[in-house]
Amino acid sequence: MRALVVGYGSIGERHTRLLQQLQVETAVVSSRAIDFPVTFRTLEQAVAEFQPHYIVIANKTSEHFASLSILAMLKWQGKVLVEKPLFHTNTALEKKSNLQVYVAYNLRFHPILQRLKSVLAQEKILSVAAYAGQYLPDWRPQRDYRLSYSSNKEEGGGVLRDLSHELDYLIWLFGPWSRLTGLGGHYSTLAMTGDDICGVMMETQTTPLVTLQLNYMDRPGRREVVVVTDRHTYKADLTKASLERDGQVEYFQVERDFTYLAQHKAILNDTVEHVCSYDEGLQTVQMINSIEQAIVSKEWVYNE
Repeated sequence: MRALVVGYGSIGERHTRLLQQLQVETAVVSSRAIDFPVTFRTLEQAVAEFQPHYIVIANKTSEHFASLSILAMLKWQGKVLVEKPLFHTNTALEKKSNLQVYVAYNLRFHPILQRLKSVLAQEKILSVAAYAGQYLPDWRPQRDYRLSYSSNKEEGGGVLRDLSHELDYLIWLFGPWSRLTGLGGHYSTLAMTGDDICGVMMETQTTPLVTLQLNYMDRPGRREVVVVTDRHTYKADLTKASLERDGQVEYFQVERDFTYLAQHKAILNDTVEHVCSYDEGLQTVQMINSIEQAIVSKEWVYNE
């Protein structure tokens, strides 16, 4: 098995390290000089010479579409994992018939969210409140945050795209959205062009009220979701690795790389029940576009 990682920023380095940990022969595509044994400057060269079976696209969000388009043009056949979000604009590939494309919403593999999905299956859900925030300059302490794509709207940055894990798992847990509205923008003193605060209110297939808050400012970071059903109240805290039901707390042991490794194993072993598909990833891109539309129009947007 040979894997190719496209992009060698912090997330590309992580994917490379984990694939090597899984005993997968791995090469990297990077436009800059890096300290790695097998490297290529272009995707075309890497596909021709390395002949990978599995490709991870981990470059800037704004470059995802071009990378997938190259693979489709080359008629390469294999499995592709694209870092989230799938694309930075509301678009779609004309042809992807040769590609098995998945999107890296690895929080679906978090044991707390999987447990929550299981226990909620038999309950009537009344409301959901999700929250995710972390101070952007702390994300990659070794690098100036102003130079990262997260700060640059044109490269696919901004909190709504960076923290789109929440959009994915909310739809995964509570079904497709039927209507939504939002507020958001760049409100802090962070030197960036993208949004740093975003709030969303929506109705989904199973839930009459879902709210979500995202930000680049929380110190320390927070990632949690509270679910109220007609029988119980659940609080899933991914930062503290706990799941609470009516005040009774269960703690989980979750290693930092667990969800990433589980995601790679699922794709490599063709056990993709929990992996985000291309179509699901595209729906999240379309959802982001609808939220931005709602922020501008200050009106509800309906999922037709």
